[in-house]
Amino acid sequence: MTTSTTSSGTAGTGRPFDAVLCDLDNVIRYYDSSLVAELERAAGLPEGTTASVAFHPEQGGPLIRGEVTKDQWAESVAERLGSEVPLPAPQARELAGALARSPFWADEDVVSELRGVRAAGLSLVLVTNAALDLGEDLAAMGLEDLADHVVNSALEGVAKPDPEIYSIAAGLAGAAPERCLFVDDGRENVEAAVALGMTGVLFRGPEDLRGALAFLEA
Repeated sequence: MTTSTTSSGTAGTGRPFDAVLCDLDNVIRYYDSSLVAELERAAGLPEGTTASVAFHPEQGGPLIRGEVTKDQWAESVAERLGSEVPLPAPQARELAGALARSPFWADEDVVSELRGVRAAGLSLVLVTNAALDLGEDLAAMGLEDLADHVVNSALEGVAKPDPEIYSIAAGLAGAAPERCLFVDDGRENVEAAVALGMTGVLFRGPEDLRGALAFLEA
């Protein structure tokens, strides 16, 4: 895959960045949706129906802004599946529960690249639209010490691509926006970072991150 990197300014002398701000989901963390897909097939639903309902902005927004717990979110997803699809309540609850409890894992290639960021003396900040239980998830993956800071939308009450969450992350990193490298799999999120003066990398695979961090080996 080809790295897509954009910048709103010109890098200074020496290393071009003082901090790396990195997304979590679909960059570091990945989910196993096989059970959800199996349940959708059994219910006669197109694959992806549950996620489409669950992560609609009106449905997923309260979760990533920390207004509801993951259990409360799953209950509301079940209600919406029951009314909109529609599905019998037991099936709707089973699907919503399976989605909320989907197994996850960390991409070790990406983790290794990111550990090199701190080893090289740069600040690493995770910037993620996540739920209130993110800390437990990071601990389960053995990543509680991966970053210098974690900016979780559910704790901040503001989510990407709102400029405020980027400013919070840069502030914690102690770096000016133009000295920050921002990595995310969402084009809208990358464009928002670039608009603030950061350099953005649209992540499609580990090679994109590896290419963006090549300056560490110079």
